[in-house]
Amino acid sequence: MEFFLGYWETILEILLLWGAFYVVYLLLRGTAAEQVFKGVIIISTVIILTGELNLVIINWLLTRLLGISVIAFLIIFQPEIRRGLARIGRFGIFSGEREAFGEIAKASVVLSKKRIGALIAIERETGLRRYVESGVSIDSRITSELLNTIFSPNTPLHDGGIIVSDQRVEAAACLFPLTQNPNVSKTMGTRHRAALGLSEETDAVVVVVSEETGAISLAAGGRLTKDLDPKNIAKILEKAYMPRVRKQSFPAVLKRLLAKRKVKI
Repeated sequence: MEFFLGYWETILEILLLWGAFYVVYLLLRGTAAEQVFKGVIIISTVIILTGELNLVIINWLLTRLLGISVIAFLIIFQPEIRRGLARIGRFGIFSGEREAFGEIAKASVVLSKKRIGALIAIERETGLRRYVESGVSIDSRITSELLNTIFSPNTPLHDGGIIVSDQRVEAAACLFPLTQNPNVSKTMGTRHRAALGLSEETDAVVVVVSEETGAISLAAGGRLTKDLDPKNIAKILEKAYMPRVRKQSFPAVLKRLLAKRKVKI
């Protein structure tokens, strides 16, 4: 106890720094900046070790390299950092997500009536960066008009899937992995197989509109729910998406911790 009282300031600084690094990592997870951020942490650790071991030359070189790396990191990955900081303001608040679900639901109903095929993946905790890179970057606010335009026949980006992240359309014409489940019906089309495959490899929620029947389906957790009620698409999307997010929200975590503390007392 005396040790903690004597060094409480140092312990507090370590905890705050660890928390700050962890929050930054969560914001950058699934983006191209993630690996660079890990590299910066490794270089920082080596600098501390070389300083303690009195390796002056190596420490001097790595210190200069770290300075350049941080500046390059801020310049090159400015879009990822901007989107990450924007998440902080919405942490634990889902009004933006509900608005996005409404736009997706509206577009799905219109596409369903016109018998136009569509494939829309909504990113959750698992980053979809590698699938974004397989398509064409859009980075636009999500609207039903934009979705309808992209999936309209004979347009350059109608073939493939759309990836939605943080209420924005990240990319279109993306390639998704096909399901490897041998129990899937042989009559299932490629679009539905791609939706199911992505939901098996990630925690994304994927909306599919059938070109043949106009039926709207939802893939999540390796399962495909077919023939959704057009009137309840937004609510179904919210129900499929929200539970996983709420587990990570700060108020929920704090509430659980206080509850446990109360029980112990």
